[in-house]
Amino acid sequence: MNVHHLELFFYVARHGGVSAAARHIPYGIQQPAISAQILQLEDNLGVTLFRRRPFQLTREGQVLFAYIEPFFAGLDDMARRLRGGVDNRLRIAAPEIVQREYLPELLVRMKQRVPGFHFTLTQGRQQEIEALLESQEIDLGLSVLTDKAGPNIQIREVATLSMVLLVSESSGIQHAQEVLEQDRIELPLITLSSFEGVSRTFQAYLRTRGVDWLPSLELGGLDLVNRYVEGGFGVGLSLQLPKMKIAPGVRELPLPGAPPVTFGALWAGKLTAPAEVFVREAELLAGELFSR
Repeated sequence: MNVHHLELFFYVARHGGVSAAARHIPYGIQQPAISAQILQLEDNLGVTLFRRRPFQLTREGQVLFAYIEPFFAGLDDMARRLRGGVDNRLRIAAPEIVQREYLPELLVRMKQRVPGFHFTLTQGRQQEIEALLESQEIDLGLSVLTDKAGPNIQIREVATLSMVLLVSESSGIQHAQEVLEQDRIELPLITLSSFEGVSRTFQAYLRTRGVDWLPSLELGGLDLVNRYVEGGFGVGLSLQLPKMKIAPGVRELPLPGAPPVTFGALWAGKLTAPAEVFVREAELLAGELFSR
């Protein structure tokens, strides 16, 4: 038997299916690859190990899982023992723009501060991060915080961010009031998804002003909002972020009276020692960036 196939079966059996296993396996592997290798294991053994829908281990699958489970379940503890009882691994989730613009510098600092530091990284925003924390798939998340956190989630504010409008300089618009005080706003609004906290916060802000302005374009990232405004496709909703470059020909307009948006760290339970260092370094980096 192929030991790697047994490891994949361990994750499938432990987490109740191939898709759940793919989220928990601590290295990159896609669902089709897992399914194909499990089929090879079943072909090699000449038995079916589990029913797919709904998921259920067969008798043979139960026997095999009971045999391999103590070994694979104990690998993390063994790794900690070999490291002298210290686990300097951190599983992190953050939105794409945070991964691109801020995490590289933060992770360099972690490697300097924590000997033997290593990490895994996945993408997610607040609700996705909270789900990953609840299922113990990550240790820590960084995200814009616009929703009330779940009862088991801890939050530490790292920075506060201001919402802004992005307009093309060719539009001639100098102030956000020129847009918001129009009787009927004809300009297309470019935002993140309407399910995103920033978009919902902006719509709540518009309601306090008695303004109706729904998104025409919903995009996957603030950098895309920037690019579409640069292309002349409308007015964008963004955040005033250090290190985020505004495209040439795009003007950033403050929103008078708009509530700030909080950016912070999320975790469940007690912070591990590496996670505590990570959060502290994130606070220090934010302080440096916002003071420039």
